[in-house]
Amino acid sequence: MLLSTHELEHRIEYYNPRLEKEILKLPASLLARYLHLTDLMVEFGSNLGMPHTRAIEGGLFELRVKGKEGIARIFYCTRVGKRIVMLHLFIKKTQKTPRKELEVALHRMKEVLTRES
Repeated sequence: MLLSTHELEHRIEYYNPRLEKEILKLPASLLARYLHLTDLMVEFGSNLGMPHTRAIEGGLFELRVKGKEGIARIFYCTRVGKRIVMLHLFIKKTQKTPRKELEVALHRMKEVLTRES
């Protein structure tokens, strides 16, 4: 049985339209890097490995975006049907990820999982 390329590709989704708009408003170099990495995720899957993606905890991952304007992190999770759900964006200002940002992402992931069960 042959599969169409559409069936092989992953799909990027967003927790809500506001998050998608926030991401699209990233500074130029960060947005370009985000778009490049998500193209790779659509083609090859959500786990690009370091330095691009990293597992955080309990099914939560981060997309690591770096550009001349700074560093952004986009938390995401994966779902059945090759779906990659972007959950939360923040601009990184310190070495360590602030717990508050992680809590937002974990809460949103829990909501996504609850909606689907």
